[in-house]
Amino acid sequence: MYNNLGAQPGVPRPPVNPQPAPFGNAFYGAGSGLIRGGLGAYGEKILGSSSEYVQSNISRYFSDPQYYFQVNDQYVRNKLKVVLLPFLHRGHWTRITEPVGGRLSYKPPIFDINAPDLYIPFMAFGTYVVLAGLSLGLQGKFSPEVLNWLFVKGLFGWFLQVMLLKVTLLSLGSGEAPLLDIMAYAGYTFTGLCLAVLGRIVWRYSYYFLMPWTCLCMGVFLVKTMKRVLFAEVRSYDSSKHHYLLLFIALVQFPLFTWLGNISVNWLF
Repeated sequence: MYNNLGAQPGVPRPPVNPQPAPFGNAFYGAGSGLIRGGLGAYGEKILGSSSEYVQSNISRYFSDPQYYFQVNDQYVRNKLKVVLLPFLHRGHWTRITEPVGGRLSYKPPIFDINAPDLYIPFMAFGTYVVLAGLSLGLQGKFSPEVLNWLFVKGLFGWFLQVMLLKVTLLSLGSGEAPLLDIMAYAGYTFTGLCLAVLGRIVWRYSYYFLMPWTCLCMGVFLVKTMKRVLFAEVRSYDSSKHHYLLLFIALVQFPLFTWLGNISVNWLF
C-alpha cells in the first residue's frame, strides 16, 4: 500500500528496515579481529627481521666508528713503528678477540697493536696536505687553488687504495670485511708519504731514498696484514692466486706512492 504512494508531496515515506542478521556482527567482529591480529603479527615479524638484517649489515660493513679512535700515545708510537718498519715487528699479526655479549669481538686499538684505527690515517692525511703546501710554498708555487687540488688528489689516492684492497678481497671470495677496516689500512699510506715529503723539504736528495723505502715498507705491511688479518675470513682459495694478489698489492704501492709524492701544480702528475 505504501509502495504505491511513490514520491507524493506531503506524504511521508516510512523507512524500510532490513532484517538484522543475528550472527553478522559477531562474525564480522571476530573476523576483523583475526585479520588485524594476523596482519599485526606479520608486520611486526617483517619489520623485526628487516631491522635485524639492516643492523647486522651495518655492523658487518661499517662497524662502530668510535672503535677506530680508541687510541693513546703508546699505541700511536708502536703503530707507526709497525707501518714504517714492518721488518722489525717480531710479534704476531693477528688481531686479539674477546667475548662480548655471547660472541667474539675484536679488542679496540688501544689494547691491540694489530687493530686498525682511523686516527693515524686522518692525521697523516692532514699532515700530507700541509707538507705538500709547504713544499710548494718553498718553491714559490703555492696558492689556495693548488692546495685544494692536492687535497682532492690525496682523497682520490686514498680511494684507489681502498678499491685495490676491496677488489682483492672480493676476488678471493671474502667481501665481508668492514669498510672502515679497509679505509684504515689504506689510510696508513700517508704515514710513509709524510716522511718522504718531509725528507724532500729538509734535503732534496733524501726523497729519492725515502720514497722507495716507504713504498717497500707499505707493501710489506699490507701483505702481512692482508694475509694474516683479512684473509683469515677466506675459507677456501687458490694458493697461487693468493700469492699473486699479495704480490700485486705490494707492486702497486710504487706507482701510487710516486704519483702522490710528486708535489706539483698539476695534480694529475
